[in-house]
Amino acid sequence: MNVSLVLIIVMAVLFACGVYAMLERSLTRVLIGFLLLGNATNLLLLIVMGEPGVAPFFGAAASVDDMSDPLPQALTLTAIVITFAVSAFLLALIYRSWQLGQADTVTDDEADLEVRERGPEDEETMDEETEIEAVDDDATTDFVGTDTAPITILGTRDFAGLRDDAPVDQPDAGRRENGDDA
Repeated sequence: MNVSLVLIIVMAVLFACGVYAMLERSLTRVLIGFLLLGNATNLLLLIVMGEPGVAPFFGAAASVDDMSDPLPQALTLTAIVITFAVSAFLLALIYRSWQLGQADTVTDDEADLEVRERGPEDEETMDEETEIEAVDDDATTDFVGTDTAPITILGTRDFAGLRDDAPVDQPDAGRRENGDDA
């Protein structure tokens, strides 16, 4: 298998430019970076595919070694579809951002500024809070069977007008309705 060095260099440049463009604040540049990454991925799959061969149909080639590998072709088609879908989503996001703010640049909000201004003391305080939560998980997450449960489940016994015809996971209930008492 003889892979062209030019293809490998072009693929590496596409990956590098795509990552660099995705790190920008402009959504349009993020879209361009994502498209570059998608094309670089397709080129990578083309390089991995190896030498071209006969179409992989039964009886098309004398031996299996003469056929091309269909897996990279299927992965390339999948990568094209994923790139198209995410690009359509990013285009809709850019359009909506332009409608709302007449700019496609992502700005810092209050939470980002607070994180940036946080010092080492605040980080240690947050680590201590995480340790407390790890020790006492049941106190904050398990509401089942307690008086402070946020959800109350109602049944037919609670209200006379409520009809509960949901399927039941008890296998014996179906036999009793049919008259079988086995």
